[in-house]
Amino acid sequence: MWQCPNCGRTFDRQDQAHFCQKPRTMDEYIGQQDAAVQPALREIRAILREALPEAQERISWSMPTYWQGRNLIHFAASKKHLGLYPGGEATGVFAEELKEYDVSKGTVRFPYDRALPKELIARIARWCLEMYGK
Repeated sequence: MWQCPNCGRTFDRQDQAHFCQKPRTMDEYIGQQDAAVQPALREIRAILREALPEAQERISWSMPTYWQGRNLIHFAASKKHLGLYPGGEATGVFAEELKEYDVSKGTVRFPYDRALPKELIARIARWCLEMYGK
């Protein structure tokens, strides 16, 4: 068992990644991440803000989320990649364009050592708005 020295929570794995205090805003979420990944988080946030100008920024399921009548799309930092969560239908629709990335149902993993495909992310976000937005 490992106990976080900051919040005191205990975990089975040593140095388990977690939020000592759950973020309430995207700024808090980004600020709680490792400094090395914060630029990628700010970049994807800017891409999604531009693609979804009417959507509200929220934290849902402990992830930055764009909401317009319902959750449209999420993103999150992981140890080796930036995760984008547009849902299973979206990853199917964009499967051909996403073939060079690690994709599983509803999840796209963008490695930190590659540039984000800005236009593709924007098109996925706009598709999510068209399909799920209100």
